[in-house]
Formats: sequence, C-alpha cells, structure tokens
Amino acid sequence: MTSPAARTALDLTADLPVPALEDLYRDLHRHPELSLREHRTAGILAERLRKAGYETTDGVGGTGVVGVLRNGDGPTVLLRADMDALPVAEDTGLPYASTVPGVMHACGHDLHVTWLAGAAEALAAGRDTWSGTLLVVGQPAEENGEGAKGMIDDGLYVRFPRPDVLLGQHVAPGPAGLYAHSPGLILSASTDVDIVVHGRGGHGSRPEATVDPVVTAAYIVTRLQTVVGREIAPRDSAVLTVGRIEAGTRHNIIPSEARLSLNLRTQSAEVRERMLAAVRRIAAGECAAAGCPREPDVTLGAVFPATVNDAETDHRIAAVHREVFGEGTVLDFGPAMGSEDFPHLAEGGIPYSYWFVTSTPAAVWDAAPGADLMDRLAAVPSNHSPHFAPDLSTVAPGVRTLVSGALACLGS
Repeated sequence: MTSPAARTALDLTADLPVPALEDLYRDLHRHPELSLREHRTAGILAERLRKAGYETTDGVGGTGVVGVLRNGDGPTVLLRADMDALPVAEDTGLPYASTVPGVMHACGHDLHVTWLAGAAEALAAGRDTWSGTLLVVGQPAEENGEGAKGMIDDGLYVRFPRPDVLLGQHVAPGPAGLYAHSPGLILSASTDVDIVVHGRGGHGSRPEATVDPVVTAAYIVTRLQTVVGREIAPRDSAVLTVGRIEAGTRHNIIPSEARLSLNLRTQSAEVRERMLAAVRRIAAGECAAAGCPREPDVTLGAVFPATVNDAETDHRIAAVHREVFGEGTVLDFGPAMGSEDFPHLAEGGIPYSYWFVTSTPAAVWDAAPGADLMDRLAAVPSNHSPHFAPDLSTVAPGVRTLVSGALACLGS
C-alpha cells in the first residue's frame, strides 16, 4: 500500500516543467562560479523562490540563499543544495559546456540547485497537501568547507526557523536511476594538511652549500605512502593523498622552501589523530635527516566532519523513495570516502538524511568495462573529473526525491 507521502509526491510532480528545468540546468552548467562567488547562481535561485511565494533572503554566509515557506502548524524541514563549482577545465564536449575558462561544475552542484528549485516550486504549488514550514537553503562554498559553517555563523537558525530535520542529496556516478541510502555513516571526514619544508637555497652548481627542500619533500611524499598501509589497521578505512607540491622558480636554482598539500580521509576520530601524528612525525624526521635549518611547518586547513545519517530519519526517507521509484532502486553501498560540509548544518544534533542519486548516462555505463558494479563505477567519469556529465534524465527524479522526502517529514 502506497503511503500518503508517496502518493502526494507523485501527484505534485506529475506535471513538472521538465524542459524548463533542463534549461535551468544547462544555464547553470554554462555559468559555473567558484566558492563564495556564486552571485549569479544565488540570484537565479532567489528569484525563483520569491516567485514561488517564499520569504527569501540572500547574502547569508556570504552568497547563501534562504527561502522560508510557512504553511501552518507542523515540523520545519530544511532542504539544502550546494551551489559552487570547481577550478577544473571542462572536457565533456557538451553543447552546454562551461563558458568560464578553467571553471566547471565537475561535482554536479548545478544539478543540485536545479533539483532544489524544482522541488521548492512543486511543494509551494501543492501547499494545500501538507502543513509545517519549509526552509530552502542554497548553500555556498561546499568545496572549500566554509559554506555551511558560514551560514550557521551568520545566524541561519537565529534569523530563520530552526529545522526539525535536514534533507540533502548528491549526484553520483552509477547507472542512472538508483538512490543510495545508508542509515548511519555515509561519508567520511576530511582533513587538509599543509607542510612547509625549510631548506637553504642556492645555485644548482653548488649543492653542497645548500639544503635542498625539493629532495626532502620527495622523501616525505614517499614515506607518507606507508601511513595507511603500515600504521592503520586493515579493518579501518583511510586515504592519504598528496595533492600538490610547489617549489622553485628556475632550473638552476635550489629553492629555500617546498610546500606540500595533503588530504586525509578517515571514518573515526582515532584514525584521524593517528594519521595526523604520523604526518607530523614523518615531516619532522625527514627534515631532521636532511639537516634542514628549522623544523617544518605543519598546519591544518579545511576540516569536513563525517556525515552520519540519523537511522530512523534515513529509513523513513528510503522507504518513501522505494514507494516512488520501485523496490529495486534504493540500495545501501555503505560509507564512501568522499566528504561533505552538510553536517555543519546539523548544529546541536538536528537529525538528517543524506543520500545519493546516480546519474551516469546509459550509453556511457553500458560501454564501461568491468564484470560488476564496482568495476564499472571505477571506469566511468566521477565527481571532480573534467569528463563528469550527469544525464539529463536525472532532472525530474532528483526533484521527486526531495519532494517525497520533504512530504515524509512534514505534517499532512
């Protein structure tokens, strides 16, 4: 028997303006904006919310947008979409590819904004079917970890109603038409680490008069590859990535310093602390072995908390998604090593459900090599790839997931 939330969601989304939503998505994709520069995107979302009847405020936490729709007594439900793009040069070949050199919606936040706009409009048009308050949030700066916390610090839950539940979703690779739920840990914590190696610069012809920080940095990178394999128990998931090395200006100049940028992915606080201790120890040890004139600087950058769904809330949302899309469409792939700043919005312990919507075009998925799902997932373009191009067929389903999830939490 179909629940009232599922029946209502199907009714409210039966006549979605899909061509117009697809046009919105193409427009957003053509005009990506980096973190905290999402002025055009925020303006488009804010205008659509105003037209739909929401009390709308922009500039929250920098470039964030908040829409409030009060509709009688009942729970307050927050729907969130992140808005920022990435410094990635697009290589999809799409007719609506990015027009901004070196910037691309390589993580699908353009699709997230489209979904949020469509869901907000559908729920506003069908407000006679539910009661409560909707809090619609267009969040900036997810990619650098500043956006959700910035909105909280700017009084998100002081200036606007405090939600009883948070709902969020993310586009992901995989055959279009699946919805990944995990009633617990679904995304890992992320910690950025910067290391500065201090050497003694000089002429390339007189290395004996220098302490070469490039060589020392190379040893640090090599040694760091042993942290996960030799210091973390096999039962614990962890990833350590050296994403950037910078040093030097010319071929024959030994520089005075080298800089490394690391990223740690962990699923427990204990493993995170163990990895940070190992990074500090290795950096200090290699610098000491090289005779560096001073110890390295090791500083922490952006920190993303682990995303841990409230089990009861996620079970409720997964159940309505099964009713709307079919029993075989909702899967639990377990926790991923990716990270999100969405949990910052759960300040004070607000329960939430966060899930994935798969989006790989059928032709791309069918052509991917591999004998099983995981092999193919590794072969198709993923988030942050210059080739990442979600299928337009996911526009309408992504609206329905948010609408049905909201209705499962609002009053009737």
